[in-house]
Amino acid sequence: QVVAVYGTLSDLLSVASNKLGIKATSVYNGKGGLIDDIALIRDDDVLFVCEGEPFIDPQSDGRAQEELTGSHTDWLTLNVGGRYFTTTRSTLVNKEPDSMLAHMFKDKDAWGNKQDPRGAFLIDRSPEYFEPILNYLRHGQLIVNDGINLLGSTALFSGVLEEARFFGIDSLIEHLEIAIKNSQPAEDHSPISRKEFVRFLLATPTKSELRCQGLNFSGADLSRLDLRYINFKMANLSRCNLAHANLCCANLERADLSGAVLDCANLQGVKMLCSNAEGASLKGCNFEDPSGLKANLEGANLKGVDMEGSQMTGINLRVATLKNAKLKNCNLRGATLAGTDLENCDLSGCDLQEANLRGSNVKGAIFEEMLTPLHMSQSVR
Repeated sequence: QVVAVYGTLSDLLSVASNKLGIKATSVYNGKGGLIDDIALIRDDDVLFVCEGEPFIDPQSDGRAQEELTGSHTDWLTLNVGGRYFTTTRSTLVNKEPDSMLAHMFKDKDAWGNKQDPRGAFLIDRSPEYFEPILNYLRHGQLIVNDGINLLGSTALFSGVLEEARFFGIDSLIEHLEIAIKNSQPAEDHSPISRKEFVRFLLATPTKSELRCQGLNFSGADLSRLDLRYINFKMANLSRCNLAHANLCCANLERADLSGAVLDCANLQGVKMLCSNAEGASLKGCNFEDPSGLKANLEGANLKGVDMEGSQMTGINLRVATLKNAKLKNCNLRGATLAGTDLENCDLSGCDLQEANLRGSNVKGAIFEEMLTPLHMSQSVR
């Protein structure tokens, strides 16, 4: 406060006591010198009065107070997404000096960091993912509490990794990428067994579409199962036993059926576009659907297959490969065989009435004992 100085030193102390509400006993100048005579006071002097305690420089006292409150100390508080974290400036700066956090807190107010009413620095990020990062800066290891199980969750790993990338914690990024890679379950390429698949079938509602794309059934025994409408696109069914199975309207597009056994299977309306059934056995199969739905094997690899006695009325075998295949006594009425490779194919006893063989390769094919003779309009070359 500004007061008029007059009279004696006792008068000054009395005025100061009344103005400041204290019992002033001593007066000091700005440099801490004790004033014992009012004549020593100059017009522009700043005076300090006390109740008898030693003089303390207000400026050094302010710095000490700042150190006590932490406003310019190593200790600071962060408000990350509404959650408070107390740490030290050196923790945020020293381990990763080139990170965003280091640049934010290296120099006071260098980034103009916003503070909440409690004085905590505001950071708009996820506290769940920030905590492991702060622990890493403290200890140099990826330490988490019981509520964050990084080892059991790739999603949490990925979340912390994203935060580490945001803050530029390079060494932690490397740790996390390795941890994520190690946490991935080993790829299981073992084929699905009959027992597993039956359990899968029983657990699926009958009206639900069963999707088995790309699954490995290699060598499995799926004989006599009801596999209607199941999507086996690109699945591995090599060497499978599908004898007497019901594959009506199943999708076997691009599936691997090499060496599989499908004897007497129901293949009405089946889709086998570009599938690989080389060396498979399809004896006595039924591809003929009374409702007119035609099986589609366009572009399929049927080299060396045994389809003897199969019902294939109206089947689409366009540009399929049937080299060295056995089609004895097959019903191929109205079948599409345009562009099909029938080289060395045994078609003896087949019914090819109204079949389309335009552009097909019948070099070395056997046409003995055919039920109906081929007509020139069928364009065999």
